Amino acid sequence: MKKFLLLLSIFLLQYSFAQNSVTLTGTVVDEETQEPLEFATLVLKSLDDPDIVTGGMTDLDGKFNVTVSPGNYDISVEFISYRPFTLKNQSITKSRDFGVIPLSLDIAQLDEVEVVGQRTTVELRLDKKIYNVGQDLTTRGGTVSDVLDNVPSVSVDAEGNVSLRGNDDVRILINGRPSSMVGQSATQVLQQLPSDAIEKVEVITSPSARYDAQGTGGILNIILKKGKLSGFNGSFVANTGTPDNHGISANLNYRTGKFNFFTTTGYNYRDSPGNSFDRTQYLSDTIPNRFLNETRERNRKRNSFNSNFGIEYDIDDKNSIVGSVFFRNNDGDNTTRNYTDKFNADRELTSHVFRNTSEDELDKTIEFNLNYIHKFNEDGHELSVMLQHSDNKEDERSLIREHTTMPVDSTVFERLSTLEDQRNILLQADYVYPIGENTQFEAGYRGELMDMSNDYRVENQDANGDFFLNQDLTNLFDYTQDVHAFYVQYGTKFFGKMNVLLGLRTEITDISVAVEGYDLDAKKNYSKLFPTVNLGYEVGENETVTLGYNRRIRRPWSRFLNPFPSRESKTNFFEGNPDLDPSYSDVFDIGYLKQWQHVTFNTSVYYQHATDVFQFISEATGELTNEGDPILRRTPINLATDSRYGLEFAVMYSPFRWWRLNTDLNIFRSELRGSYNDQSFDADNTSWFTRLNSKVNLPWKVDFQTVLFYRGPSRNSQNENQGMFSTNLAFSKDILKDKGTVSLNVSDLFNSRKMRTDTTTETFLRESENQWRERQFTLSFTYRFNQPNKKERERGQRGGNGDDDMGGFEG
Repeated sequence: MKKFLLLLSIFLLQYSFAQNSVTLTGTVVDEETQEPLEFATLVLKSLDDPDIVTGGMTDLDGKFNVTVSPGNYDISVEFISYRPFTLKNQSITKSRDFGVIPLSLDIAQLDEVEVVGQRTTVELRLDKKIYNVGQDLTTRGGTVSDVLDNVPSVSVDAEGNVSLRGNDDVRILINGRPSSMVGQSATQVLQQLPSDAIEKVEVITSPSARYDAQGTGGILNIILKKGKLSGFNGSFVANTGTPDNHGISANLNYRTGKFNFFTTTGYNYRDSPGNSFDRTQYLSDTIPNRFLNETRERNRKRNSFNSNFGIEYDIDDKNSIVGSVFFRNNDGDNTTRNYTDKFNADRELTSHVFRNTSEDELDKTIEFNLNYIHKFNEDGHELSVMLQHSDNKEDERSLIREHTTMPVDSTVFERLSTLEDQRNILLQADYVYPIGENTQFEAGYRGELMDMSNDYRVENQDANGDFFLNQDLTNLFDYTQDVHAFYVQYGTKFFGKMNVLLGLRTEITDISVAVEGYDLDAKKNYSKLFPTVNLGYEVGENETVTLGYNRRIRRPWSRFLNPFPSRESKTNFFEGNPDLDPSYSDVFDIGYLKQWQHVTFNTSVYYQHATDVFQFISEATGELTNEGDPILRRTPINLATDSRYGLEFAVMYSPFRWWRLNTDLNIFRSELRGSYNDQSFDADNTSWFTRLNSKVNLPWKVDFQTVLFYRGPSRNSQNENQGMFSTNLAFSKDILKDKGTVSLNVSDLFNSRKMRTDTTTETFLRESENQWRERQFTLSFTYRFNQPNKKERERGQRGGNGDDDMGGFEG
């Protein structure tokens, strides 16, 4: 009862203050780009009592909301490197909306704060982390995969697979929307798209109801470049490196009147050598143990052309439309040399086989986007509609030559071909309705329709040297997936300190799987509700605590459902599971953000409980090759539950005006509980990864950057992965009166980015090592024209629009 009376007293005091106060609102933007300026300062000096000075700061959307007592004030809005906006002797008797307040760059001040005003590589926000690609020297001349490798909370393993907080089920969006560019072959595509096309990457670990429920690990939102300056402007980038990495790209923009034309177009040739080995010991109770060593050398050569072209048309002050076309053409030539040696129980060599695979790959994607935005009379009242259509075709053809020199000399040829065709249609509508000054309601729909076919053919050679179709290994796989989603969410702000965003999303999924010539025509239909809760409390002026909850889903990829065996080698094959069900997760996140003059500190504690978790099981099939070697099968299953706990730290520190440090540390534990065929696969895994990013401004306009990364060891029910360390270095120098920049970077300086795994089962033991890409040196040159100089860019440049929630209620 006493606690209730205390809470009631506090509420009445707050209510009494609210009755004797007024609210001042407005939005602060950059005058040139019209982008919002977050953390701009609003200062009110009382003319009635000189001792009273109050104010506040703008939020992530440049909006301020300040409660003051009625009176006479001098009002100013200030932001570093901008001219202040002032209003003298203002009589404030009632709540007032100042509308949009534009601030212009102060060029004289920029000369004095060249380094202090520099835009950081990493921006820490309450609901997300934003990684600004343009400020990272180590990714110039690289790919999107290189970019993600430097993003806080994100790790990229030796094979290019992306994980967030140690969870590999990550939803990757382009400009806030799903895209065929990063569909089910996301790893491969991310290694082809140039980093020069990317403006920034948003890491969203507690998404609101507006976002897809897909992705139990969270969302990575990749924002493409789109210029906003008037006139014709842009930049050109050329790079060369070793192993062969040569490319050129252009980022151009032309704005005139109501039209804005923009494009990012580039070509790249890359040769990525890699290597791996497996050492396997087969265990048996009836025959002596045998041993097998496999060594692989890979060369992946790719010619990639990417182009994104768009037109933005402002019909009037209330209506605008944006159309864009993305085209990607990738021509690959891959060669894999596989050396296999077999030994008996006495370690005596009994067989030696050389297997050479030459693969030609052609991959084409074309994607059309059309966006319409209507703004109603009330500020923040908006309707947006988007339509997207994409078509992706992959044609892979391989010739395999297998030469056996022991125990007998023989040569066998085999041909493989894979033709995959995928079509996607995406329709999305979002409606935002503000209710008063601090509340808003949102509702929307998203429909994703996907149709994919995969034609896989195997041809063997007969005694006469002619090729014939192997019907046992050839299959035609058809897969369709339709997802219809509806959402509503409500956001409000209490007493100027508490933000609340509540949402509910429902997703209806229809999946169909069919294999020609195979007795399978499976259909799955399921619908679920996905609630989201995001709370934020401003403890002080630069101190905030957040609490987030959301429910997520992980749908199996089409390959996971295809029951037809896909041979990885003569002794290993992958087989999908058409009975695989989706996995669901409940995710909780508590965050804390504190900003000082030179330090920004962000930490999170998170917990995730997942059911029907996917796990890959390796087991002996009981079949033998012609040489008598056991054939192993790897397949995904739903393996009970997985509980994940984690603690995350991120710190930005500027000890001097010329030195910036960013570091993040992620520690997580996974407790897997499940059994399969009366065998327990329970596993506990504690792992961690950390990253240190240091950037130093040296004399003569030279910048030096170092990125250190270490991923600790991890394990699951059958595999134990060793730790991995890597180092990236980069130098850059501005030339040609700051219009040009020359950069030199080294990726994986010590050539140590290798994945080492030990696998233990009842039938075999295996030791593996895989290096997907070797050390890379890259030299790049960037030339800018009709753009702000370096000092203006570092403070004033803003670019790209994500699929953010509106009105400061971001989740």
